[in-house]
Amino acid sequence: MNNKIQIAEKSFWVGKVDDRPVPFHRLILEKGTTYNSYLLETEKPTLIDTVDISFGVEFVKKLSENFDLNTLKYVVINHVEPDHAGALPALMSKAKNAVIVTTEKAKEFLNGMFKLHNREYLIIKDGDTLDIGGKTLKFFQVPYLHTEETMITYSIEDKVLYPCDIFSTHIATYKLFNDLASEDITEDFKVYYSLIMASHRPYVREMLHKLKDIEINIIAPAHGFILRNNAKKFIDLYDKMSLKNASNKKALILYTSMTGNTGKIANDIYEGLTDSGIEARIINAKTSSIDVVKEMAAESDIIVIGSSTRYGDMIGNIEAYIKEIVSMDLSSKYGFAFGSYGWSGEAIEIINDYLKQSNINLLDSTKIIKATGENDLHLPLRINFYDNAKKVTSVNTGKMAAEFIV
Repeated sequence: MNNKIQIAEKSFWVGKVDDRPVPFHRLILEKGTTYNSYLLETEKPTLIDTVDISFGVEFVKKLSENFDLNTLKYVVINHVEPDHAGALPALMSKAKNAVIVTTEKAKEFLNGMFKLHNREYLIIKDGDTLDIGGKTLKFFQVPYLHTEETMITYSIEDKVLYPCDIFSTHIATYKLFNDLASEDITEDFKVYYSLIMASHRPYVREMLHKLKDIEINIIAPAHGFILRNNAKKFIDLYDKMSLKNASNKKALILYTSMTGNTGKIANDIYEGLTDSGIEARIINAKTSSIDVVKEMAAESDIIVIGSSTRYGDMIGNIEAYIKEIVSMDLSSKYGFAFGSYGWSGEAIEIINDYLKQSNINLLDSTKIIKATGENDLHLPLRINFYDNAKKVTSVNTGKMAAEFIV
């Protein structure tokens, strides 16, 4: 196969086709995959992403046969997982003058993985542009698609989107372009979405919003086919697949608060749930009855329980409510504990222990990481005191919880 295939003016595919059954995210990709890397031979030559770490030496050798690596000005890293950034150490050992273009979080990860502390970085923010001499690249931060440091790159003059894992397919193809495929790739495209992107649905929606006013003629992802025929079809598929119907889904937020901070967290979680289309109800245990709360719990798909901590324990009468709730059949429901605390926060853990003893589907950090890879949200939700800066965490926790039932 030609090591260098043109996809737009002065823009070339320089990746690697891996036609083995490929281990990937606890799966075996029976159709293999491609690791797509792109070289833009402009006045300031730029490489967008690399290939899997297993092929780093081979990648650099083949790239140097077609291109003088000493002239490489920029290396754009959209996403730091080893199947995209893995060849970076081998590349940078030869491309002595290249600057790494990426996000601040990606820089942190790259330095941690590959010890590139002595290399020059150009840190981008959402919406930044970069003139590479004949082309202008625009960058969009798209966290959690599918890891927190991810960004995507758009070539303004070519109208080519380089979205890394987004819009990918896991197929080893020597034909590269979707209009040359021997069969319809739509099903493979949908399978990739369901395996990699579906659990990040809110972030898919945010990404689509950022792209809504951009004209895209070609989508050049990090895996599988380059979508040069009817790119809009595949954007529309993401739009359709990321729309979920939350109608008739209900949530109960039961709490008790000493100084009002836990009540503020309850309101934030309510905001996150309702923003996701969930009908949420907040109940203060001080002003309701056990019978009413049990009725609401029976009707709810998510049950969220919180308390402030005083003398190492919950406050008020909420424990009596919890005992009644956990004695119910909660097998079809999800739940988690939350609360504000000053110096210890035992009440939150006590609530969590009660939920563990029930048959509820307990949302905790382990479940979140396995489902989404997200490391910023931790459950049970423990907020030390409270301020407006912590509001985002509480709201996002509500949104995350909604994703498990819609």
